[in-house]
Amino acid sequence: MKLTRTSKLLGLVLVVPLLLSVQGCTDLDEEVFSAVTQDNFYNTDGEILSALAPIYSQLRDMLWNYHNMSEHTSDEIMVPTRGGDWGDGGSWRALHQHSWDAFHPNVEGAWNDAYTGVARANVVLANLGDSPNPALVAEIRMLRGFYYYQLMDFYGGVPIVTDPAVDPDNPPARNTRKEVFDFVESELLAAIPDLPATRPPAEYGRVTRGAAQAILANMYLNAQVFTAEPSASGLSGGTAMWQKTVDMANDIMNSGVYTLSENYFDNFAVDNQNSPENIFVVPLLNVDRDLALTFNMRQLHYNMHPNTPWNGFTTLAEHYNSFSDTDERKNMFLIGQQFADPNGSCVGNQCFSSGEALTDRQGLPLVFTEEIGDIENANEREGVRVLKWEMDPGMFDGGSENDYAFFRLGDVMLMKAEALNELNGPNQESIDLINTIRERVFDPAEPIALADFGSREALRDYILAERGREMMNEARRRQDLIRIGGFTAPWAFKEAGSEPFRVVFPVPQSQIDANPSLVQTPGY
Repeated sequence: MKLTRTSKLLGLVLVVPLLLSVQGCTDLDEEVFSAVTQDNFYNTDGEILSALAPIYSQLRDMLWNYHNMSEHTSDEIMVPTRGGDWGDGGSWRALHQHSWDAFHPNVEGAWNDAYTGVARANVVLANLGDSPNPALVAEIRMLRGFYYYQLMDFYGGVPIVTDPAVDPDNPPARNTRKEVFDFVESELLAAIPDLPATRPPAEYGRVTRGAAQAILANMYLNAQVFTAEPSASGLSGGTAMWQKTVDMANDIMNSGVYTLSENYFDNFAVDNQNSPENIFVVPLLNVDRDLALTFNMRQLHYNMHPNTPWNGFTTLAEHYNSFSDTDERKNMFLIGQQFADPNGSCVGNQCFSSGEALTDRQGLPLVFTEEIGDIENANEREGVRVLKWEMDPGMFDGGSENDYAFFRLGDVMLMKAEALNELNGPNQESIDLINTIRERVFDPAEPIALADFGSREALRDYILAERGREMMNEARRRQDLIRIGGFTAPWAFKEAGSEPFRVVFPVPQSQIDANPSLVQTPGY
């Protein structure tokens, strides 16, 4: 069913914070939602649904700390300091060069973002009454599981807290990473039978069975990492779960709910709520920056839009050059002389390619270059920019209405291709899945062949590169590099290999200071 903007607005009722006043939890010893109880709320269906709003609204915070850290710690995205802009105490360079510590603002922010979602879910679950609706319980447990998934991804073992009231005299200690993995897996598996396969337009944005399955598919893909314990010398003791990846991907692909978009860029359009590829989506609106997507603001030069973008993020030359010139996905990049946008709504190098030639703030031609000379002192024009999400002609205060998909079908298909290769070595089914992904972005088609790959390692490397092209700027690159052992390798402006313990982030120092039961991650 095609969703109209009105349908999207109806669905956003659960994503935009309502008049319910809530207080998030950032310290583990903080008691939250003490004023909201079964006696004074949750008396009607409307009140129960309203209580979901704060849990859903927290998903938007993932588009800053979690997304940026997933990208800027990889070989895909960076932000150089440009004169007096984007210095920020060296915090962006620390992510790119793997020199962050327990005081880093994004390290603390991502922890707080996820635990706020956990706390909000805990209080609603604790106050649903004796006979709660199974579908509602499944929905909340799935969302809580997703927040714990992000904590497990970034920090390894974290405290598993399921009660909204935490005893300040006995604050929780860290569980092992494997225990967090098992907890999230059990929560999602328990939720799946009671989650609907699809939602009506009025419930657009609420999670479905496919969303839980996609998280599990990703967890199983990364199980050898996610079940391993961090140490100063890296990870140890993880268990691969490739067949479970295949099985969960098959459940999604055979559900009859999802199909690939014929046009790759439809997944990132302003009206991408209609993409048949979307599995787990955060609906966004351009009426307020806090409710909107700001990816284009992060990338574009100050003079490229009346909202004055921030001229920050760029891709690395090596990653830009990993795209073939015949790959339509390369159209997401802006390079060379930029012009005034004549269309208002466009994608990538289809924008800013005609009209008046733009200049930077010094009056020099705005020519985006492939190379960046100095990460600590770049000029305004250096670096290839990414314009993957369609420009929103109705952009307000820098916010666009494009929705953000945490998971989509193209990602799941590549998960399955990778898992099959790890199980069986190069195989025709993996090749067919990759070619299906590629054929919509090459005209004429440029298929790969099974004979091109003589070993599991060769196809593994190709899938990593293909994921880098297909999932560019979708918060997958850090995970992918860790999984194949490339995260600590050198790259541009990170000339030396980084310490092996950096495959997880430290516990924020503010949390250790607040909770004496917490211990720091080895190596930090």
